[in-house]
Amino acid sequence: MTVAVVTGLGVVAPNGLGVEEFWKATVDGVSGIGEITRFDATRYPARLAGQVQDFTAKEHLPARLLPQTDVSTQMALAAADWALTDAAADPAALTDFDMGVVTSNALGGFEFTHKEFRKLWAQGPQYVSVYESFAWFYAVNTGQISIRHGMRGPSKALVAEQAGGLDAIGHARRTIRGGTRLVMTGGVDSAFDPWGWVSHLSSGRVSPTAYRPFAADATGYLPGEGGAILVLEDADAARERGAAGAYGEIAGYASTFDPPPGSPRPPGLRRAAELALADAGLEPGEIDVVFADAVGVPELDRQEAEAIAGVFGPGGVPVTAPKVLTGRLFAGGGPLDVVAALLSVRDGVIPATAGVDGVPADCRIDLVCGQPRYQPVTNALVLARGKWGYNAAIVVRAAAH
Repeated sequence: MTVAVVTGLGVVAPNGLGVEEFWKATVDGVSGIGEITRFDATRYPARLAGQVQDFTAKEHLPARLLPQTDVSTQMALAAADWALTDAAADPAALTDFDMGVVTSNALGGFEFTHKEFRKLWAQGPQYVSVYESFAWFYAVNTGQISIRHGMRGPSKALVAEQAGGLDAIGHARRTIRGGTRLVMTGGVDSAFDPWGWVSHLSSGRVSPTAYRPFAADATGYLPGEGGAILVLEDADAARERGAAGAYGEIAGYASTFDPPPGSPRPPGLRRAAELALADAGLEPGEIDVVFADAVGVPELDRQEAEAIAGVFGPGGVPVTAPKVLTGRLFAGGGPLDVVAALLSVRDGVIPATAGVDGVPADCRIDLVCGQPRYQPVTNALVLARGKWGYNAAIVVRAAAH
């Protein structure tokens, strides 16, 4: 069967631009969480978020793209450029129909759209940008990446809130197995204008104080922005073009959906994990770390802990949630965790869950707290859940040499 390997990574995260800056901050426990600075948030009940502070689009993209793109698309385009550079892959040297793009987006071009709405209401429809016709759309990141790099092969855009980024990577692997040689994949999201912030708060899950998943005093999550774009390739095709190597293999993937509220059936996360392991041909004991969804809502944390303990046994596998340093990035969160998992494989280190001192005994998981845990990592499981019942799981494996 075709092996899909990750040959390039591009990261835009609240605690670091670029792969190595993000990874150093993650291992060192450096947080990108702070007070909202994009607007006056003093009257809102929650004011903490993971903002990307040092990204200036005009430093990374052509001027012609700036007026037609939302900040989330600008971040996605920059991350795609960095991922291609990391992979040493030149799209001009490859066949256009042999390259595809599969991304996920949960929030659309929030800031761009609301800027145009203000023009509509204050000045009239003749002042609204023609680019509003697509800059708001969930598929715009896929479209802009494919146009910029001449990638005309099979492409998709998926929407499944926080789970969508893993779904995109899973679909990209399917696209590789269908014969496409290279696929750009991942997700990026941003919604930090005033209306975007209200939409975050409307979930009822945003913490007013801190993001401490699995802790006894968990009060919700903190939103973030950014994400990651990955270059996924057919392993044989990558070798043929002279790729220097790969970070690892996307070895397993699965998605499930929760039953409706009030159903006697259990949530679908455990089933997603089991199916992803089966897809990878691995037993639970072969997984070295789980990157948890870690929503920070006590009831949902307990459900996830039960799923993990159910698959691996009580305390049977190290569990980590580095997203406490960035906030939940929606479609960007799963791909960023996949990046962290691949780097854990590369460097033999499991980052700690910052700010969490421990978990209740009846939680029954081995959450890595305090300091990073240095140990060999060959296989990692990444979990994600989206609001309204989406579940996704990805298994990454060290690349064969």
